[in-house]
Amino acid sequence: MLNYKRTTLRKVPDIKKRNAYMVGGGIASLAAAVFLIRDAKMPGENIYIFEKTPVNGGCLDGSGDPENGYLLRGGRMFEEHYEATWDLLGSIPSLDDSDKTILDEVVEFNEEYVGSSKCRLVGTPGKKVDFTKYGLTIRHLNELNELLLTPEDQLGGITIEQWFSPSFFKTNFWYFWATMFAFQPWHSVMEMRRYMLRFMHLVPGMNKIEGVLRTPYNQYDSMILPIQKWLQDRGVNFIMGTKVVDVEIEEIDGKKYVTKLHTTGQKEGIIEVKPKDLVFITIGSMVENSTYGDFEHPPVLNRGEGDIWRLWRNLVKKDPSLGNPDVFASEIDKTKWESFTITFRGEEFLKMLEEFTGNKTGTGGLVTFKDSSWLMSIVAFRQPHFRNQPDDVTVIWGYGLFVDKKGDYIKKPMSQCTGKEIFLELLYHLGWLDKKDELLGTVINVRTAMMPYITSQFMPRHPGDRPPVIPENYGNLALLGQFVEVPGECVFTVEYSVKSAMMGVYGLLDLSREPPEAYKPYKRIDVLIKAVETLVDDEEKGMLKRSLNLFLFG
Repeated sequence: MLNYKRTTLRKVPDIKKRNAYMVGGGIASLAAAVFLIRDAKMPGENIYIFEKTPVNGGCLDGSGDPENGYLLRGGRMFEEHYEATWDLLGSIPSLDDSDKTILDEVVEFNEEYVGSSKCRLVGTPGKKVDFTKYGLTIRHLNELNELLLTPEDQLGGITIEQWFSPSFFKTNFWYFWATMFAFQPWHSVMEMRRYMLRFMHLVPGMNKIEGVLRTPYNQYDSMILPIQKWLQDRGVNFIMGTKVVDVEIEEIDGKKYVTKLHTTGQKEGIIEVKPKDLVFITIGSMVENSTYGDFEHPPVLNRGEGDIWRLWRNLVKKDPSLGNPDVFASEIDKTKWESFTITFRGEEFLKMLEEFTGNKTGTGGLVTFKDSSWLMSIVAFRQPHFRNQPDDVTVIWGYGLFVDKKGDYIKKPMSQCTGKEIFLELLYHLGWLDKKDELLGTVINVRTAMMPYITSQFMPRHPGDRPPVIPENYGNLALLGQFVEVPGECVFTVEYSVKSAMMGVYGLLDLSREPPEAYKPYKRIDVLIKAVETLVDDEEKGMLKRSLNLFLFG
């Protein structure tokens, strides 16, 4: 971890006279603020972060209490080669021990809690499935091989289900892949190819969730809170309850500049932006318009446009080169799914889960119910998963990919179910319905989150639909987040957002430092051989080795 070598930075003589404006309080903006202070030496009081909600962190959330139950919309997974993320976290002190950084905490935590699932798939209710084999045939392997050999720019608009034969979606490989990364058959095969290349070194452990790293607590408590404190201690201005609704752009001496920001909310008005000031806008959002349910109530889907998407569309009206938001945010029924967080009194459920899976809590990763019509998965994190979580309270998290299908026990779509009904459906797939009264008595709450845009970044796209971090011919604007183009990296990762921030800061200020390149495991022969040995049967290895040699050496 942290193999990224920093180089000497160019000094920016007038940096103390410049201001920086961040639109959105997610990890991309927070990271950009850190890089501005740490690397460009901008005073913290010159940085303004506008966030429309009362809480920073964006997708990296975690909230609730032991009385009403906890809530996570999701949880990000990490891996060894997230160099931009580790570079960021290696600069921020721990909230618990000022002699340690967040990176130190992550390293120590993952040395103690080494993930290796003993129960990755469950089939017939209560019956574990053999998940040692990936189940790919020669035809599937040829399809995968052809995908790797096809240049990305030739895959625009093609879906995964258009590329692969129908039987591919019944393989263990697909169940591992779809539930680990949240891909759907109608998502972009271009994006799947990028994942295959970027994470090829994880293929041998994909069936056991090996090689995946996690933070000690949820990402809000482990990452956002200490980063926010670091920024507050340096005078950064957090403008909460305020959204930027429009941006004015003018051409000055042949270059385009943001000249004004229009805001509403707690701070309403127009902010004048000078040509040497910097503007960072997080475009799009995976968690925009999230709605919530609980034990007795289902969440109500919000089909509205959303402020963040509206801002991006306003930008594109002014300059069509700034991407194509409609590609990602126009088919909610293909981009939504629902997650749930179950809060328990005591450890009874977790102890039963440990006995069922064979994994100590915090070491197993996702358990997927492959025959679930919702394609439900759950994960039991190390406890406590929240900073304010008492010893006698435990939590698990889960989600379903097919929220509009009727359940196998509860004959309703997941999207229409209460938290109690989702819990009963889970008990059915675990084979524990005979203990439902006893286990229901331990439940404090089941809080649910419906997210209309949660996989919008995976929708089929063409080159150019994602704009560059620094748009061509712009002097003071950088676009951040999951909907910009970060070469070689994979969306739906913290690394993607953090690297976009690094690219924006270093590029706008010409700091003479390059962000770390995306890891290229496919360039390593040992990684290719291990991937082959994992995916194919013995008699097929020679054939695929020859194909992968062709991919590697042309």
